[in-house]
Amino acid sequence: MAKSGRIICSGCRLGTTVTAGTIFQDSHQPLTVWFRAMWWMTNQKTGISGLGLQRLLGLGSYRTAWMMLHKLRSAMVRPGRDRLTGIIEVDETYVGGLEEGIRGRGAEKKTVIVVAAQEDRQGIGRIRMAQVVDASAASLHGFVETSVEPGSTIHTDDWTGYRGLEAKGYRHVVTPIKKSGKPAHELLPRVHKVMSLFKRWLLGTHQGAISHEHMSSYLNEFVFRFNRRTSAHRGKLFLRLAQQAVAVEPIPYACLVKGVREGRSRKYNILG
Repeated sequence: MAKSGRIICSGCRLGTTVTAGTIFQDSHQPLTVWFRAMWWMTNQKTGISGLGLQRLLGLGSYRTAWMMLHKLRSAMVRPGRDRLTGIIEVDETYVGGLEEGIRGRGAEKKTVIVVAAQEDRQGIGRIRMAQVVDASAASLHGFVETSVEPGSTIHTDDWTGYRGLEAKGYRHVVTPIKKSGKPAHELLPRVHKVMSLFKRWLLGTHQGAISHEHMSSYLNEFVFRFNRRTSAHRGKLFLRLAQQAVAVEPIPYACLVKGVREGRSRKYNILG
């Protein structure tokens, strides 16, 4: 063990650290600060914003708090996690500012979010969410194949992008929304409930202003929280996050901000 804290191999004499290969790699913050951030992130029922974490930890910059939160969100996706099974409702929602005269699937400037919600009797089981480029069959089929085990039943509306799921090994149940005369939230109640909760969470915790480039990061956190919503002990969420933080690959800060101009990220009014 060197004075710097690096572990020196007795054979090759190369050095490493206990944080190498984890999300803590190359961080200037001590692990005690990371653990406090993880505790606040999991102990708060609705999460915490970058500004809130900066104040709680007494950090010198917002950028540090922002970076820590995004790295922790990357650890909220467990490598090799199980796909959903059973009867799964799938639908899309659109996040972004309104385009004049254009709504729904024709709104090209909006961010497309796909939701899969597992039926659990009358309630909702586990969920999956992802940001996709559009509502085409290629995007929607790719999401289903990644999120749902073949042999499961996929329940959707009659959007053309869902056609052909049977050829992928799924049973496909289609409910035509317009012909039914009923609102979509009654015919596909689980996915619409999840969509509503997600938008309310973004408005409440993050004041509704997030960048298109980091939408997936917020989806990771929401899914992590939702799928553990019945946990009676917040400490278990901290433990789970700690376990996953050392199991995922490190993400350098440069990768987090790639393609995003500081202070000029496209932001959305979540109600749009």
